Amino acid sequence: MATVLGCIADDFTGATDLAGLLARSGVRVSLRIGVPDTPPSDTAPFEVIALKSRTAPVAEAVAETGRALDWLRAAGAQRFFWKYCSTFDSTAEGNIGPVAEALMAALGTDQTIYCPAFPENGRSIYMGNLFVGEQPLAESPMKDHPLTPMRDSNLMRLLEPQVTRPVGLANHLTVAQGAGALAARLDALARDGVAHVVVDAVADADLHVIAEACRDLPLMTGGSAVAMPLPGLYLRDGLLAADAPGVTVPALADKAVVLSGSCSAMTRAQVATYMATGAPAHQLDPLHLADHGPEAALAWLGAQDLTRAPLIYASAEPAQVKAAQDTLGTARAGEVVEAALAACATAARDAGARRFVVAGGETSGAVTQALAVDRLDIGAEIAPGVPWTFCQSGGHPIALTLKSGNFGAEDFFATALAKLDTP
Repeated sequence: MATVLGCIADDFTGATDLAGLLARSGVRVSLRIGVPDTPPSDTAPFEVIALKSRTAPVAEAVAETGRALDWLRAAGAQRFFWKYCSTFDSTAEGNIGPVAEALMAALGTDQTIYCPAFPENGRSIYMGNLFVGEQPLAESPMKDHPLTPMRDSNLMRLLEPQVTRPVGLANHLTVAQGAGALAARLDALARDGVAHVVVDAVADADLHVIAEACRDLPLMTGGSAVAMPLPGLYLRDGLLAADAPGVTVPALADKAVVLSGSCSAMTRAQVATYMATGAPAHQLDPLHLADHGPEAALAWLGAQDLTRAPLIYASAEPAQVKAAQDTLGTARAGEVVEAALAACATAARDAGARRFVVAGGETSGAVTQALAVDRLDIGAEIAPGVPWTFCQSGGHPIALTLKSGNFGAEDFFATALAKLDTP
């Protein structure tokens, strides 16, 4: 079947987040890990390609996204969605703006929207300013993100240094008037040469207005939530039929592992909550990993009873993260942790683990690559934007959940494992 919407995500957790929300419609969703090396086949109405480009050099991110666009166009897609984090994770150089401009140029479109709102997870945009819960972005824990510290809450100011064309705003007063008013505002901005439009959203109803007004744009960009209404609109428009079968959950051994590389405030709370249940836990030290590699962690893992779902984590307080980065450099500190968690994932699989809970975007990318996963079937959500997925690794069926650092409640790890066994 030809693909109706082609989606590109800049990290693996974001891709599963988006795929899970699209799958709420009951329409088949296929998630590809990286750009497939083969031409499109057995394609779904919604195809999502997960890249690992959020913090890649700008030129590399643009090139990889271009490859993904080419594959999705070959699959038949005529509408596209560029998915990035609901906290707009980026630097003054990119990668959100440069990738969006490259996609616009390739698609021959003069305007797109930016809407990273996800009200269900506490992300809202008002007068162009992004809030995390009740905190402005720059006052939230994201201000201390180790790779993309967010020190401004205004999305226009964040976007302007990243793009070459004018940035504008469609504020909540416009969105509240409905899809017609928003479409008129976008047209007026286009006549003024405004190519990049931040759109306010504070509630789910706003997302439906935005999706309705923008569903025929060649390119939409944002967090996953603004794409959630699109399947219903496409069904209404007759672009697709809701005839996809449900996902079949494979029979899985009960051996599991929890791998956490995120240092977000929520993930740190999730690690503490899981450890309080008595689960075995081992903390990774970037400085030790840099000098000695992951052998100590692998030895610890090898001695564990995997039916107890042991936890291996690098999650740490901002001061500890900064100390490691000051010694090793930001990139090196992240690389040694990702490599260690990836090695632990393959060791756990080879020891019989078939259930994997993974926290953190960069960690999720490293783990899925290490497990040689190239396609995921999207299952039930554990928390908003975080589904279980099912795939093959090393000749075995496995279940994999890839959690963005800030998503989920404090008991997420135990809840995720219990959800797999809930009919």
